[in-house]
Amino acid sequence: MRQDCLILFRSLTFAQRAAHVLERGGITATVRKAPQGLTDRGCTYCVRLRANRLNAALALLDQRGTEHGKVFLAREDGGWQEVRP
Repeated sequence: MRQDCLILFRSLTFAQRAAHVLERGGITATVRKAPQGLTDRGCTYCVRLRANRLNAALALLDQRGTEHGKVFLAREDGGWQEVRP
Protein backbone atom coordinates (compact mmCIF):
# COMPACT_ATOMS: atom_id res chain seq x y z
CA MET A 1 0.00 0.00 0.00
CA ARG A 2 1.28 3.43 -0.92
CA GLN A 3 1.54 5.75 2.06
CA ASP A 4 1.37 9.50 1.57
CA CYS A 5 2.42 12.39 3.74
CA LEU A 6 1.68 16.10 4.01
CA ILE A 7 4.02 19.00 4.67
CA LEU A 8 2.15 22.10 5.81
CA PHE A 9 2.84 25.69 4.72
CA ARG A 10 1.41 28.98 5.92
CA SER A 11 0.08 30.06 2.53
CA LEU A 12 -0.67 28.91 -0.99
CA THR A 13 2.36 30.81 -2.28
CA PHE A 14 4.75 29.03 0.09
CA ALA A 15 3.25 25.64 -0.79
CA GLN A 16 3.58 26.37 -4.52
CA ARG A 17 7.21 27.43 -4.08
CA ALA A 18 7.93 24.25 -2.12
CA ALA A 19 6.27 22.07 -4.75
CA HIS A 20 8.42 23.74 -7.40
CA VAL A 21 11.60 23.10 -5.38
CA LEU A 22 10.60 19.46 -4.89
CA GLU A 23 9.70 18.92 -8.54
CA ARG A 24 13.05 20.36 -9.63
CA GLY A 25 14.68 17.93 -7.21
CA GLY A 26 12.85 14.97 -8.76
CA ILE A 27 10.17 14.59 -6.09
CA THR A 28 6.55 14.60 -7.23
CA ALA A 29 4.37 16.76 -4.97
CA THR A 30 0.88 18.20 -5.31
CA VAL A 31 -0.37 21.38 -3.67
CA ARG A 32 -3.62 21.13 -1.72
CA LYS A 33 -5.59 22.93 0.94
CA ALA A 34 -4.68 21.33 4.26
CA PRO A 35 -7.39 19.09 5.71
CA GLN A 36 -9.40 20.69 8.50
CA GLY A 37 -8.28 19.75 11.96
CA LEU A 38 -4.57 19.60 11.16
CA THR A 39 -4.06 23.24 12.04
CA ASP A 40 -5.80 26.01 13.89
CA ARG A 41 -4.94 28.50 11.14
CA GLY A 42 -7.51 29.26 8.47
CA CYS A 43 -5.56 29.40 5.22
CA THR A 44 -3.04 26.61 5.50
CA TYR A 45 -1.91 24.72 2.43
CA CYS A 46 0.23 21.64 2.04
CA VAL A 47 2.15 19.56 -0.41
CA ARG A 48 1.28 15.89 -0.63
CA LEU A 49 3.92 13.36 -1.58
CA ARG A 50 4.86 9.74 -1.10
CA ALA A 51 6.06 8.99 2.40
CA ASN A 52 9.11 7.14 1.12
CA ARG A 53 10.35 10.47 -0.30
CA LEU A 54 9.72 12.47 2.89
CA ASN A 55 13.28 12.58 4.25
CA ALA A 56 14.69 13.55 0.85
CA ALA A 57 11.97 16.21 0.47
CA LEU A 58 12.65 17.76 3.88
CA ALA A 59 16.39 17.76 3.23
CA LEU A 60 15.84 19.49 -0.10
CA LEU A 61 13.52 22.10 1.41
CA ASP A 62 16.01 22.76 4.22
CA GLN A 63 18.86 23.02 1.73
CA ARG A 64 16.91 25.63 -0.25
CA GLY A 65 15.87 27.55 2.89
CA THR A 66 12.17 26.81 2.34
CA GLU A 67 10.29 27.14 5.64
CA HIS A 68 7.60 24.60 6.35
CA GLY A 69 5.26 23.66 9.15
CA LYS A 70 4.15 20.37 10.61
CA VAL A 71 4.52 17.05 8.82
CA PHE A 72 1.86 14.32 8.81
CA LEU A 73 1.72 10.70 7.66
CA ALA A 74 -1.47 9.08 6.40
CA ARG A 75 -3.03 6.53 8.76
CA GLU A 76 -4.82 3.40 7.57
CA ASP A 77 -8.15 4.79 8.83
CA GLY A 78 -7.85 7.78 6.47
CA GLY A 79 -6.71 10.23 9.14
CA TRP A 80 -3.35 11.89 9.64
CA GLN A 81 -0.68 11.41 12.31
CA GLU A 82 1.77 14.20 13.08
CA VAL A 83 5.35 12.99 12.81
CA ARG A 84 7.23 16.29 13.05
CA PRO A 85 6.18 19.54 14.66
